[in-house]
Amino acid sequence: MDAYRHGFFFDFSMTNVGVGMICPYMITISMLAGSLFSWGILWPYIETKEGEWYPRNLGQGSLSGIKGYKVFVGVSMILADGLFNFLTIMFRTSRTMAQRRQQPLASQGNTQPFQCLNAGSNGGAMDMEQQTTTAKSFDERRRAQVFLRDQIPNMVTIGVYVLLAALSTFVIPQLYRQLRYYHVALVYLAAPLFTFCNAYGYGITDMNLSSTYAKIAMLVFGSWVGIKDGGVVAGLVACGIMMCTLSNGGEVMQDLKTGYLTLTSPRAVLIGELIGTTLGCIVNPTVFWVFYKVYNTGGAAGGEVADVPYARVYRGMAMLSVGQEGLPTHSMLLAKAFFILALVLCLVREVASRQNWRMRGYIPSTVAMAIAFFVPPDMPIGMCIGSLVLYLWESTDPTGERMLSSAVASGLICGDGLGSLASSLLTLTKATGPICIKFLSRGDNEKLDAFLAALPTT
Repeated sequence: MDAYRHGFFFDFSMTNVGVGMICPYMITISMLAGSLFSWGILWPYIETKEGEWYPRNLGQGSLSGIKGYKVFVGVSMILADGLFNFLTIMFRTSRTMAQRRQQPLASQGNTQPFQCLNAGSNGGAMDMEQQTTTAKSFDERRRAQVFLRDQIPNMVTIGVYVLLAALSTFVIPQLYRQLRYYHVALVYLAAPLFTFCNAYGYGITDMNLSSTYAKIAMLVFGSWVGIKDGGVVAGLVACGIMMCTLSNGGEVMQDLKTGYLTLTSPRAVLIGELIGTTLGCIVNPTVFWVFYKVYNTGGAAGGEVADVPYARVYRGMAMLSVGQEGLPTHSMLLAKAFFILALVLCLVREVASRQNWRMRGYIPSTVAMAIAFFVPPDMPIGMCIGSLVLYLWESTDPTGERMLSSAVASGLICGDGLGSLASSLLTLTKATGPICIKFLSRGDNEKLDAFLAALPTT
C-alpha cells in the first residue's frame, strides 16, 4: 500500500499501453528508471525532511513544499537537455550550411529543376547503374517541377504574417494585461529568425526545438516584466506565442516536404493547413469546454484528469524567470546538481553515439527521466507494459508486428479516448452508476467487514 501511495500500480489505462507500443524501448525504460529513482528513492527521502527542509502541512500545490523539489529538479534536467540539443543542432546546422556554400555549382548542375525532364534518355543502351541514376534524376526533377510550379507568392505570405502579427499585437495585450503591445511586437519580430533556424534544424535532424526557443523567450520576457507586474503570466504568454509560431513553421515545412515527395501542390498543402486550422479553432475550444465543465481540472490538490506534467514545468520555469522567493531549502542546490548531471549524461550519450560505443544503447534519455519526475509511476508502468507486449509480439511474429503494431496502438489510444468521451457525457447528464467498486487495504477491509457484520440484517 505504501508503493500504491507513491503511484506504483497498473491502472489498466489503454492509452498508456498504446503509447508504450509506439514509443521506443529506451524512452519507456528511461521513464521507468526515472520513476524508480524519483518516486521510489528521492521523493520519499525528502518527505522525511518535512518540518526541517520545508514547513509542515503545506498543500500539494505549494512550491514551498515538496512540489518545489519535484518541479525545479525536473525543470533543470529538461533545460539542460534542451540547451545541449540546441547548441548541438545549431553547430550541425551551421556546419552543413557552410559545407553546402563551399560546394561548386557545377556539382549541382544535374539536379536543377528546370532542366529537360527527358535528359539522359539518348535512346542508346544503358547499364543498370546508369538507368537507376537517370530514374532518380528524373524523379527529383519532376518533384521539383511540380513543387515550384505552384509556389505561393512571397508578398502573400509576408503580408499575411504582418497582418496576423499586427492583429495579435492589438488583441493579446487586451486579454493579458501583463504584456504590453511592444512586448508582443518584439516577439513577432524575432519569431521569423528563430523559425528559420528551427525549421532548418528540424529538416536536418528531425528534432523540433520550438519548445527550447519558447523557453528562452519565457525567461527573457518574464525577467523583463518582473514579478510585481505579472512576469509569470507574461513569460507564459510570450512562451505560447513563440512556441505556436515556431512549431507551426516547422510542421508546415514537414508538410511541404511530404507534398514534395508525393507530387502534391504546395497550394493544396496550404489549403489543407488552413482547413485544419479552422476546424481546430472550433474543435479545440469545444473539447476544452467539455473538460472544464466535466472534470475538476484546477486546484492546488490537482484534478480528476490525468496529470499534465508540462503545465507544472512551464509554470516553474516562469517563476524561476522572475526570481520567485520562498522555495524550500536545498531545492536550488538539487536543481543545479541535476542540471550538471543531465548535461554530463547528454554529453556521454552524444559521444557514445559518435564513437559507436557498445554502451550507447543503454544510456537513458534525459528528458524521459525528467518527465518521470512529474508524472506518477503508473504512467511509465503502463507504457512499459505496452513495450513488453510489443517485444513479445515482435519475438513471436515479427512480420505481423511490423505491419499491425501501429494500428493496434492507435486503436487502444482512440478506444480509451472514446471511453473518456462517453464518461464525460454521462457526467454532463449527472448520471450515477448503479454499483461502486473500491479497493482497500487488508486492514481497512477487515474493519469494513466487522462494521457490516454488526449491522442488523433485514
